[in-house]
Amino acid sequence: MRHQPTEAEAKCWVLLRNRRLADFKFRRQLPIGDFIADFVCLESHLIIELDGSQHAESTYDARRDAYLKAQGFRLLRIWNNDILARPDAVLEAVWAALHQEQLS
Repeated sequence: MRHQPTEAEAKCWVLLRNRRLADFKFRRQLPIGDFIADFVCLESHLIIELDGSQHAESTYDARRDAYLKAQGFRLLRIWNNDILARPDAVLEAVWAALHQEQLS
């Protein structure tokens, strides 16, 4: 996936890479335990997962999310069609999630 990202992953990476969002550093396709997180901001312990319809009601995702939360991460799930159709709204959601951690 790292070398051939989906259209949604490529678009999201353009928005997040090189500290473009309020100087927060994101890494993509980061291994965490047995799982790979789509986008991670280690500074704020935030994982952003882009999901297509195959992820609706996935038991694998539920187990994965529980593991990642147990490691101290917060998860923000974004539908692929949202990043493609409404990138500004997605950035607002990411911004809010990043700053939620700073308020805690």
